[in-house]
Amino acid sequence: MDSSVAVARHVAFDWGGVLTVGTFDGRSTQNVAERSGVPVERVRESYFRHVRQLEVGAWTLDHFWAVMGQETGAALSYADFEALYLGSIVDHAPMYATLAALPAGVRVGLLSNNYPVVSAHLRRDPRFARFDALVFSNELGHKKPAPEAFAALEAAMDCPAAQIAFVDDVQENIDAANAAGFHGILYHHEAHAAFERELAVWLGLDARGS
Repeated sequence: MDSSVAVARHVAFDWGGVLTVGTFDGRSTQNVAERSGVPVERVRESYFRHVRQLEVGAWTLDHFWAVMGQETGAALSYADFEALYLGSIVDHAPMYATLAALPAGVRVGLLSNNYPVVSAHLRRDPRFARFDALVFSNELGHKKPAPEAFAALEAAMDCPAAQIAFVDDVQENIDAANAAGFHGILYHHEAHAAFERELAVWLGLDARGS
């Protein structure tokens, strides 16, 4: 067997807090509060009480907003809410640059606790063509740190977990990834250069001079 194939290593990413700046939930609830004039505490109480229904695909986004709107009194149409929700995504440009620079032989995956409409929006993003595997909790029915989520990522990547680094900004998810056999890398926005060096070592790029 070709030794380069035998030692091939790959990488998978979380989305929120890794490919985005800050927390999507915090930004979207703030934006809803500001647009509707409803106190942000009221918006967040309703949002966080029900958001798991989105994350596991039990509710559609329009049903979620119907419940939230009724509970909070926020007078926004669903169309306005959806546009505001998607508009709350703020890309973390350095990580997208890292993604684009990965060598073609490196398989790339995504495992994200995500929501209907948002996951579909990301699938349409041309930059996501670089991913070989996209696993969204709302489509899977399981969210990190559940073992089922990491088993689905391993299957979608079509290679053993031991050959995959998993990048996340939450320690609980890194612990779960390690328990599932992945090589967990905890990510911090302010230490992106250090992350790139760590990832290069894992992928063996430093040894190849790439």
